[in-house]
Amino acid sequence: MEKTTKTRYSDSELQEFKTLIQEKLRVAREEFLSLSNSLSSPNSNGTEDTSGTYKTLEDGSATLEKEQLNQLAARQKKFIDNLENALVRIENKTYGICRETGKLIQKERLMAVPHATLSMEAKLKQA
Repeated sequence: MEKTTKTRYSDSELQEFKTLIQEKLRVAREEFLSLSNSLSSPNSNGTEDTSGTYKTLEDGSATLEKEQLNQLAARQKKFIDNLENALVRIENKTYGICRETGKLIQKERLMAVPHATLSMEAKLKQA
């Protein structure tokens, strides 16, 4: 009796994942560019004529906002890197294989989290 356990996704399945990832990358890059533009443009709310008290509060608020934008941009950059790495795995035909168990990651999981490198089994063991 021959064992027919799939060890990798077919080329057509890999192409389907590639299309999904490329679309997610396009959106992620647009969002990253938007965040980068927000960080590089000075905050001009037209408050030059307000009193000093409000100016101090605004400076603190602007600093907090800039920190949050930096965190979002860093998170977005990491997401883009993960998606780009997933495309490399598709090219190498190793996409969708759990780096812990060596088994195929469920297709539903990859559709939801296309840059996943762990199966749910391995992910739950980590927790």
